[in-house]
Amino acid sequence: MKPKQLFIACMVMIMTLNLSHSTLSAQESPVRVEPPFWWSGMYHPGLQVKVYAPEIGLTRVEVNHPGLRLKEVVSVDSPNYLFIYLDISEAAPGSFRLDFRADGRIRYSYDFELKAREDGSRYRAGFDASDAIYLLMPDRFANGDPSNDDLPGMLEPSDRNNPNARHGGDIQGIIQNLDHIAGMGFTALWINPLLENNQPRYSYHGYATTDFYKVDARFGGNEEYLRLVREAGEKGIKIIKDMIFNHCGHHHWWMEDLPTPDWINQWDAFTRTTYRMMTLVDPHAAASDYNRMVNAWFDTNMPDLNQRNRLLATYLIQNSVWWIEYAGLQGIRMDTQPYADRVFMADWGKYVMAEYPNFMIVGEAWIGIPAMSSYFQGGKMNHDGYDSHIPSVFDFSLYDAVGMAFRERHGWDSGMMRVYNSLAQDFLYPNPYNLVVFGDNHDTDRFFTRVGEDIDKLKMALTLIFTTRGIPQVYAGTELLESAFEHDGHGQMRTNFPGGWPGDPVNAFTREGRTTEQNQVTDHIGRLLAFRRANPALHYGWLMQFVPEDNIYVYFRYDAQQVVMVVLNNNDREMHVDMARFREGWKGHAGATDILGGRSFNGFGTWSVPANTSMVLELH
Repeated sequence: MKPKQLFIACMVMIMTLNLSHSTLSAQESPVRVEPPFWWSGMYHPGLQVKVYAPEIGLTRVEVNHPGLRLKEVVSVDSPNYLFIYLDISEAAPGSFRLDFRADGRIRYSYDFELKAREDGSRYRAGFDASDAIYLLMPDRFANGDPSNDDLPGMLEPSDRNNPNARHGGDIQGIIQNLDHIAGMGFTALWINPLLENNQPRYSYHGYATTDFYKVDARFGGNEEYLRLVREAGEKGIKIIKDMIFNHCGHHHWWMEDLPTPDWINQWDAFTRTTYRMMTLVDPHAAASDYNRMVNAWFDTNMPDLNQRNRLLATYLIQNSVWWIEYAGLQGIRMDTQPYADRVFMADWGKYVMAEYPNFMIVGEAWIGIPAMSSYFQGGKMNHDGYDSHIPSVFDFSLYDAVGMAFRERHGWDSGMMRVYNSLAQDFLYPNPYNLVVFGDNHDTDRFFTRVGEDIDKLKMALTLIFTTRGIPQVYAGTELLESAFEHDGHGQMRTNFPGGWPGDPVNAFTREGRTTEQNQVTDHIGRLLAFRRANPALHYGWLMQFVPEDNIYVYFRYDAQQVVMVVLNNNDREMHVDMARFREGWKGHAGATDILGGRSFNGFGTWSVPANTSMVLELH
């Protein structure tokens, strides 16, 4: 007998023996029921309930609840699963029993609850261009509860001396430092995955899920996550949940007993994805290249999920809705969007956005070619008829441009021309104002590194991120001038936030614990976000940009009420700029005040702009 078959047989035998010691009249609960509960009054009337228990696939399901209709029961290759499909369109809130009968008796029973939805849940507001996103990795941000660093049953111990091990950061640490995030002016918080990653090693990052319905106990568990959402909301911060549907962890509980052989994409030997996303749209692509890109594994410890399996597809779609409704979320960040089956991703985006019309999803499509990025943003019909229905993607084209532009001299297509050229291709996007713009994240070189560890360059680049079109995002530690190259190792660039652990020699969550230079950048972020929050022209106002000359980039954000002018001098010397060229943007105004430097200008003559300086000008 193969090890996998032996494991299943032993598990079934143990659980069957446990059943035999109970009285015949008693019923056991299934080992797992997912989702564990649901809500009445949802837009979509159907509900799949996945049930797992020894030989439950050999039982007959019985259910009785007013307005509830049993539509379908699906047994699969493994006898230890049942997939139950219910119509809940007419079902009122309340509990009902799911009974599983075999051999003339009820073997299993589960009290399933349909909860009442909170008022306004369907029309919850997602994050948008009026927000600014702060990204943090929970294991590396702050350890608010050291008692949960190591727990029974969790495979990987904490080891703060190992950059690739778990360090103990948790939800309590985030809650304790919400004031730092809100104090800078951020209104949305994207947290790297919090779901259970019970893997033997290298699981701190959260991208190898082992339970889709459970926040990792080392982060604090589900109830602590609900408290975070609630307390963040009280401080005006929306929560964006990081989700991964392309793959799971190889220690996910179902890996020892897959419902069906095609639950994951299986290969004769380990086969890694090519990461060549261009094959997804290439009209000349070989089918084998396409297949390996989409169906091969992201890594040896990350089995590739097969979303073409309709049972798994429904399971994943419902999991998103469950978390939105359960936790009160305002957004989702979808990891590795192009790597999952794209038809499924479109079905998922359409389903979630129909359930929550004002919600927001941003997909990670890591490719710096605007034509490719735009393919994955929903809202347009692509050449092949594809529409992802996902309203936002990350602007990797602008990310690439920012990482080079501020370190280059002016040229035909270098320096600030890179930024101009990237934004000039906005015609490809169905809605460029919904793109998330950023200078780094948890997978890239740090922002400060990308601009040559020059504080003035970093401040200019941050000015661009916060004032151009789109939804700005900043990674924790940018305000502290964190610097690291991705190729030196992810553990090295995902450093702990100073002051987040008991005994840290400095506490960078306080002004006193930061250096003068760190406070300069923190204050710069605060000034920009305060101005941005108070001026809607920087949210969805039009963008007018002028072709850069001599590495000086000038653009305007404007609506019917307001005009904001931005000047970036990407030179190591003071420049004198004749403002007459930009009359189209400032016409009708008598002067301007720079909210960063405090200078005021009467009229639009020739202005002196200091070296490596950005000006954000309120016109009057």
